[in-house]
Amino acid sequence: MTWKTIRLELARTSDYPNGSAAHAYVFRVPLDEAGYIEPEALKEAEKRPEVRRFWRGEPDQKGVVIASAKGWAFSYRAGDDDDETIFRLKDHPLQVGEYLTITETDGSELPFKVVSCHD
Repeated sequence: MTWKTIRLELARTSDYPNGSAAHAYVFRVPLDEAGYIEPEALKEAEKRPEVRRFWRGEPDQKGVVIASAKGWAFSYRAGDDDDETIFRLKDHPLQVGEYLTITETDGSELPFKVVSCHD
């Protein structure tokens, strides 16, 4: 198990046909050798793993990576009304080139690409 810093950038959408590096998340989590989150290591972490959300035209947000009833999520304050669920993350490795879907707080689902994963 190794703690890795992951950067996700918005993948191709109708509004951004080439994707967008200005719409991104950076977070740090413990991963096994195959690139999957280590749930026990995450639970035992002294500090919750942090996430930063970068969004063009909006202030950056800081939050934490949490396990929720719907799977893994980014959370920015207490309660689940601001949580952004990461669709089926337990089934997808966090490796460069992989794609994930994040459900934004407004319910929209957006595709993101893992563009970096390093110690």
